[in-house]
Amino acid sequence: MTEPLLQTIDLVKSFSVRRGFFGQHRFRLLAVDRVNLSIGHGETVGLVGESGSGKSTLGLTLMRLYEPTSGRILLDGQDLTALSGDELRRIRPKMQMIFQDPFASVDPRLTVEQIIREPLDISRLDSAGERRERVRSLASIVHLPGDALQRFPAEFSGGQQQRIGIARALALRPKLLICDEPVSSLDVSVQAQILNLLRDLQDEFALSYLFISHNIAVTAFMSRRIAVMYLGRLVEIGPSKEIVSRPRHPYTQALLAAVPEPDPMRPKLRRALTGDVPSPIERPQGCPFHPRCPLARDICRVQEPPLRLIGPDHLVACHFA
Repeated sequence: MTEPLLQTIDLVKSFSVRRGFFGQHRFRLLAVDRVNLSIGHGETVGLVGESGSGKSTLGLTLMRLYEPTSGRILLDGQDLTALSGDELRRIRPKMQMIFQDPFASVDPRLTVEQIIREPLDISRLDSAGERRERVRSLASIVHLPGDALQRFPAEFSGGQQQRIGIARALALRPKLLICDEPVSSLDVSVQAQILNLLRDLQDEFALSYLFISHNIAVTAFMSRRIAVMYLGRLVEIGPSKEIVSRPRHPYTQALLAAVPEPDPMRPKLRRALTGDVPSPIERPQGCPFHPRCPLARDICRVQEPPLRLIGPDHLVACHFA
C-alpha cells in the first residue's frame, strides 16, 4: 500500500480562553479533537461542516500556523510536529495554502508581481531572472490579464484576486494545497471558473488538495473522498459518491438536506438540521451531536461513538449508523 502524502495521528488543537469580568475564569476550547486523516498523492479530500466546526483551524494547524496541542502531522513520512526553525522552513514549500479571503491574505501595498514572487524571495530559490520568469509563467497559468503584474490587488475583482492567491501558492512548487473555502466569497459563475482552474492545475502539477468548504455539493464536485467534521471531530469519512448518495451519519444527512433542490415539486427525503453548533468550551457529554440528533438514545448521552468501518473505505462515528 502506498504511503499517504499527508497523515494526521490523533491531532488535537485547543486554546486557553478566559471569561469573567476580570478574566479570572480559564477554560479550554477544544477546536480540533483527535483527528485522524490521510491524503494520498494526487488525491483531493474534501472537509465539510458548519461554521464553527473546526475546519479552518485544522487547516491552519496542518500548516503549523497554529501549533498543535498534541498528536502528529506526517508529510511524506516526516513528522512536522518535531520540526522547528530551519528544518521546518525547508519542508514548508511542500505544503501551501489558499485562503478564503484573497484580498485580506495579501499586502495591498505590493504589486501582483511582488506578491507572487515573495515566497521565492523568502526561500531564496533560483536567480533573480529565473524568479521573474517563474512569476510571468504562473500569471499566465492562472489566466491573469497580461498587464496584471504591475498592478495592485485592489484593482482586481474577487475572482482575479483569488487567481493571484493561487499563483502565489504554486510559486514554491508544492505537493499539497490546503484550500480554505477558496470560492465561498465569490459569485456562483466565478466559483465555477476557480473550481475548474483548480482541477486543471491538479492534473498539470500532480497536486494533492485538502478542500475545505461548508458546501457539500461543491465539495463532492471537487473531491474523491469527503470527511465530515462536527465540533472538532470527524464523524464520517468515505468516497464522495457514497457520502452523497448514502450518507450514514445523521449530521451528514442533515447537511445534504440543506442543499437546494432544483425541482420545487420534488419532496425532500431528509430532514434539515435545526439548532446551532454547541460551544466547543461547553461540549456535550457522550456523542457531541446528540442534542440535535433525531436518532439520539440514552447511550448517545453518555458514550461517545468511535469512528468505525461500515464499508470499504467508509467510516462513521455513530452508534446507530
